[in-house]
Amino acid sequence: MITGLDHVGIAVADLEKSLDTFRRLFGVDEAAIHRERVEEQGVEIASFTVGNIRIELLAPLSEQSPVAKFLAKRGEGIHHLSFATTDIRQDLHTLEQQGFRLVDAEPRSGAHQMWIAFLHPKSTNGVLIELCQPKNEDTDRQSLD
Repeated sequence: MITGLDHVGIAVADLEKSLDTFRRLFGVDEAAIHRERVEEQGVEIASFTVGNIRIELLAPLSEQSPVAKFLAKRGEGIHHLSFATTDIRQDLHTLEQQGFRLVDAEPRSGAHQMWIAFLHPKSTNGVLIELCQPKNEDTDRQSLD
């Protein structure tokens, strides 16, 4: 079940420059910033929390990265909205049955030790939607590992 907004993903061309901008904007301390490379998705991220929402800055690791292609086509800006779920597999199945197009039929590994899956923006009014579930959460007694 989808439980709420987990984070907002923002595509950026220069991670350090963008991180400086957002740190100043929100008064984020350097110690509160999480950094991670997600090779599988071709991105380096820097994330921090504002209120109870995580902001995730995404920078491409190569020109072949989906985020690099996004930047080339649309420029910097909001890349995706990510929603927390307690059962990512069931939600993917339900959403597909309701007619939503899936980018990922099966969850894959993402940042912050999460299982993630995307819905195609053509079926969600142009918004790339991500579902995420902590890897240590096993609500349906069926391991995703």
